[in-house]
Amino acid sequence: MKIQISKQAGFTLVEIMIVVMIIGLLAAVAVPNVIKSREIAQRNVCIANLQNIEGAMQLWAVENRKPSSASVTLEEAAEYLKGKMVPLCPAGGTYVVKSLKEPPTCSVEGHSHSTEQAPK
Repeated sequence: MKIQISKQAGFTLVEIMIVVMIIGLLAAVAVPNVIKSREIAQRNVCIANLQNIEGAMQLWAVENRKPSSASVTLEEAAEYLKGKMVPLCPAGGTYVVKSLKEPPTCSVEGHSHSTEQAPK
């Protein structure tokens, strides 16, 4: 009685190494693009928040009959924002409001946002 030994099909070590190398190359290309896209999205949301804050500042000035040189606080302007809450910077920065003449700013480590910058 002879027993037949069948060959088992499978992947060789070289084939597995090639697949792992291809996956590594794809990850090396994709990760920087994802990080850059995230930073651009955070910047655009921050600029939109600054534009909303600036609009709220102007509404506050008109409703309270303040001159264009008046100082306004972020809390006063927040009364004219949706939900009456100051939005948060998605990059972790803080919004600064000084006066009606100056647009609000956001300081984020490494760069500064301003409503004069157009979203890209």
